[in-house]
Amino acid sequence: MIHVIAIITAHPGQLDKVIDAFRENTPAVLAEAGCLEYEGAVDAEGIPKSRGTFGPDTFVVVEKWESLEHLQAHAVAPHMTAYGARVKEWVASRVLHILQPA
Repeated sequence: MIHVIAIITAHPGQLDKVIDAFRENTPAVLAEAGCLEYEGAVDAEGIPKSRGTFGPDTFVVVEKWESLEHLQAHAVAPHMTAYGARVKEWVASRVLHILQPA
């Protein structure tokens, strides 16, 4: 199993657009072979800002894939290419952490 933590930071004021595009793309991702989990998350409301919070312009995508091969196929899927092109101008940075069970 492969776990992915994707930290996506939008340009100021653009996060809602990125999240909307992510939500529209999610059904296609969940239908991919090998996709076990694909969910977006933001800092919980009411949590004080700290070293452990991401901030108002960032959301995190938590993914689980059956194998690295499934993740690699996901990365080049047509709907992912279209999603990347759509959000390109709104995203300031994207950091991927690709992990396996310990």
